[in-house]
Amino acid sequence: MATWNAMTPEAKDTILRVVRQEAEQFFDLVDSDEVWEAPTGAGHWQVRDLVGHLVDTTEAYFVAFDAARNGTEVDAPFGLPGMGQRCDEMALALRSVPRPELVARARADFDQMMSTFEGLTDEDWTDLQVPHFYMGPLPAFFYPAFQLMDYGVHSWDARQGTGRAHGLSGEAADLLTPFMFVLWQYTSNALSSEGPYEVGIRITSGPNAGDTRISLTEDGFSYAPGEVSDVTVLEFDPGSFVLTAFGRSNSGTIRGDRAVATRFLNTFFRI
Repeated sequence: MATWNAMTPEAKDTILRVVRQEAEQFFDLVDSDEVWEAPTGAGHWQVRDLVGHLVDTTEAYFVAFDAARNGTEVDAPFGLPGMGQRCDEMALALRSVPRPELVARARADFDQMMSTFEGLTDEDWTDLQVPHFYMGPLPAFFYPAFQLMDYGVHSWDARQGTGRAHGLSGEAADLLTPFMFVLWQYTSNALSSEGPYEVGIRITSGPNAGDTRISLTEDGFSYAPGEVSDVTVLEFDPGSFVLTAFGRSNSGTIRGDRAVATRFLNTFFRI
């Protein structure tokens, strides 16, 4: 199962293969004049804004890896609360770039990023600390996961804009599942006056299936695999879990107190 836990070097080949798959079908989806200004599932973004966002994001990773390799000082992290607004501004700033030019730039960025990932040693995968613009230093393995989030979820966004029924790739969802707990941890709002509480998350299928117990206290959001029979449980298949964590859908099966589940699902800010 280690080959499906992208936080370990054993999963390197698996996640890079899936990132390539998701990127290839993303470029197939976006590279035509007919869809360039079409709506998406990402708020007011058009298809061209998804491409602009990927260019902005990936090129920031180049700076981050250079800093990590060279010991260069970087600014303090921007923080996640303002990430959504800044990403929007950066993506919209590229709207004037013609489609062939922007797509070619995104493809070249992707190839360069994958070359960087392929060059990571097992030690680099877990020990190389790479300064993320919004979150600060993170182990290098987060960056292939971020690329998978971008190409996987934004492909879903592009398809969502067509109005046709569709879904999220199983392999992408399986690999992203553990990272959704990290996403929630970093985007949880302060504990409300109602006090601390716990919930359970059950992933019902895939290589990362299982139960996770989440605690929300004055100290923040924490999680660990564990028993959940005594708390309200939210059940998800991997795709629904990823899309719910990203705020793309209201999914999941509630087993227990609906008020507790509603409180939990509304405790996060969007990025």
